[in-house]
Amino acid sequence: MIAIQSRDNPLVKRIHALSTSGRERRKTGLTVLDGAHLMAAALDAGIVFTQIVVSDTGLAREEHQALIARVGAQCPVACLPDPLFAHVSAVESPSGLLALMAMPALDVLPAMVNGSLIVLDAVQDAGNLGTLLRTASAAGIRLALLTEGCAQAWSPRVLRAGMGAHFQMQVLEHVDVETALAGYTGRIAATVLSADSQSLFALDLAGPTAWLFGAEGQGLSDSLKNLATTHVHIPMPGRLESLNVAAAAAICLFEQVRQNG
Repeated sequence: MIAIQSRDNPLVKRIHALSTSGRERRKTGLTVLDGAHLMAAALDAGIVFTQIVVSDTGLAREEHQALIARVGAQCPVACLPDPLFAHVSAVESPSGLLALMAMPALDVLPAMVNGSLIVLDAVQDAGNLGTLLRTASAAGIRLALLTEGCAQAWSPRVLRAGMGAHFQMQVLEHVDVETALAGYTGRIAATVLSADSQSLFALDLAGPTAWLFGAEGQGLSDSLKNLATTHVHIPMPGRLESLNVAAAAAICLFEQVRQNG
């Protein structure tokens, strides 16, 4: 383990850049995992780290010591003073432990898209995107297709909100959804209000469904609305007009879980 004290250290500069710049992550193919839970989920999925960084305070935690010991000699470990760790961390409340990892291929579609999945259209809020992936994973979804305009799926903030979902499902970015779903044999459901929109709770959700969820405030693009074979709405007896996209997705996905028992 090496101790680093200066912001001018090349490793400190590198991690700070990866934490704050999507361009740097795309350029290097690396991203930052912040927190013991997320790192443990990655290790459980067979992810290999290229670097571990721990703060002085974080090093005193048994959970962190166990994770560092679990990695063993797999990658180098650096220790930073707490203020310097906060400087390189991408989150507002640094955990005291982070790791660098290579991002997987982000745009390689499976030969055939089948089973239930989610399509996220220009969801720009990192917290919402991570929560959507976490919710989908919890509901048994194993594939997420993201269109242009979504937040970067493997950014530190999305990873933190996803709480390990990324390692339980395939997350593909910059997807041409019309091409991806060209041979899809299941239902394609869009949560939109229209003349033919059906109540979610009256819909038979047996069988695979591709769920389409749109951006905050704007909803789905017209091209994706037209791709849907089923329009769905969530009955809302209250006076609000809409739900947060992550909340709407949770209701839809777990109604399908409920129906399929």
